[in-house]
Amino acid sequence: MRKSIVSLISIVIITLILSACEKEDVTFDEQLLYGKWRSGTVYYKYISNGSGSTWDTSDDVTEEEAQLFTWSINQSELKHIEILEIGGFVPKVYTLTELTVGSLKYKDDFGKKFSFTKVTN
Repeated sequence: MRKSIVSLISIVIITLILSACEKEDVTFDEQLLYGKWRSGTVYYKYISNGSGSTWDTSDDVTEEEAQLFTWSINQSELKHIEILEIGGFVPKVYTLTELTVGSLKYKDDFGKKFSFTKVTN
């Protein structure tokens, strides 16, 4: 009986320790995302209504010719849904790691990291 009580107490203590170590979801202020961001020759523009556009000047694409997308933020998840010209959608999900007045950083599920600097509001 004594061994059962000690085992039960040990399991409860281990469970409490492990649950206390769980990482809390970080929440980001989506208003900081509004504006135009740049990483090298790649630009992203986030508009407050949840729409946006992206273009790459190295491909000789201007802002007027940009790929359209919608976006949303839920805690640390940044979701882009690209709107294809031929019809259809391509969802992309990222994990925000930093969002400040001048810096945007996120990563995808494969570990690829993206880093942007704010160009304009």
